[in-house]
Amino acid sequence: AKRDFFRAELSKTKFKLLPTPGTYFQCVDYSSLSIPQAKLNEVDFCKWLTTEVGVTAIPVSAFYEQSTESGVIRFCFAKQEQTLVNALQRLQSL
Repeated sequence: AKRDFFRAELSKTKFKLLPTPGTYFQCVDYSSLSIPQAKLNEVDFCKWLTTEVGVTAIPVSAFYEQSTESGVIRFCFAKQEQTLVNALQRLQSL
């Protein structure tokens, strides 16, 4: 239910949602955001998102031994509902 709620609300943003069939994480491509920070690499974008927007994401590149940039980050939706609501409000403002 949390996944469906998170996906439905996140689909109202400019993030491109990737399939999420069996996990607690929603991977998204952030390259179509119309903000200057969308040009940052995954690590720097996630740092900016955490410090300036107040929502934490994990860069997918962190899971590769070799430096790999795909413009994809992941959010965890295994959170309390109010935490998700707050995060979604902040993400929808981008």
